[in-house]
Amino acid sequence: MNPKRTLLTLLCMAATTGVMAQPDTTRIVVSFTAGGPVDAVARTLSEQLGKELGRTVVIDNKPGANGAIGAMEVARAKPDGHTIWITSVGAAAINPALYDKLPYDMQRDFAPVSVVVDNVELLVVNPANPARDAAEFVAHAGKGKDPTAMASSGIGSIPHLAIEQLSDATGTKFLHIPYKGAAPAINDLMGGQVHGFFGDVPGLISHVKSGKLKALGLASPKRHPALPDVKTLEEQGIKGVDTINWYAFFVPAKTPPAIVESLNKAVRKTLETPAVRDRLLSSGADPAPSTPQELAALVQRDTNKWAKLIKTKNIKAE
Repeated sequence: MNPKRTLLTLLCMAATTGVMAQPDTTRIVVSFTAGGPVDAVARTLSEQLGKELGRTVVIDNKPGANGAIGAMEVARAKPDGHTIWITSVGAAAINPALYDKLPYDMQRDFAPVSVVVDNVELLVVNPANPARDAAEFVAHAGKGKDPTAMASSGIGSIPHLAIEQLSDATGTKFLHIPYKGAAPAINDLMGGQVHGFFGDVPGLISHVKSGKLKALGLASPKRHPALPDVKTLEEQGIKGVDTINWYAFFVPAKTPPAIVESLNKAVRKTLETPAVRDRLLSSGADPAPSTPQELAALVQRDTNKWAKLIKTKNIKAE
């Protein structure tokens, strides 16, 4: 049996215990560790979302198996609207192409509620790098004898896929250096061990504003409100690099439509609350509420897009 399949299945089977939502409580299951970016967004929303729902909202971290443990925790939950899954694009739209077999299926096991935030990928370099923008960075990379080393937060991660898109868009070869998470990749970029890194704006904005990193371009169709002077890659003549690490809410598949709609309304009102919106924007996350139907279409669109790239590049999960 494929060891990756076995490990993933065992990890997901282990996710059978945890905080159980009480009748007056809504549980947000976070597929990642406490203190991480997805967890931070969930905690930013939790208090106000509780007010909108009229009940207490608690955070339950279920990290592991690239998001699969959290996914299965919610897939098995009672479909009554009291258990919500918040996840990034990875577990929802990238994992299906990275793994030979997943213990969950997005269409079979989940009902979409709403997109929560968009996290745009930002290309950053060490301040000592002479490039003033992404176009110059690519031009310098194409002239070197050895491929320019670019870090990512892991094989098949959004930062990795952004590097692959940049390579295709510019015809430039890069040396991909995968790390176990964004933090060590950023540290090595600051230390000069690698030349560039794509990362979520929330994880980079403080380093950019402090001058520890230099921002060269955004992999999005529009500029970011927190970094208005940073041009998009498309503005710089680099088209086809569109990597947005969105976070979204899902519930178990058999949740009644009326409950899904009530949750969607509560999420929308929460994201429209000035204090919540301002806190998210200041962190670099862009509030992006949607309808359940829009989220379903986004999952399908991104699943197809990333599956094509992963297959073409023959990217295999670790």
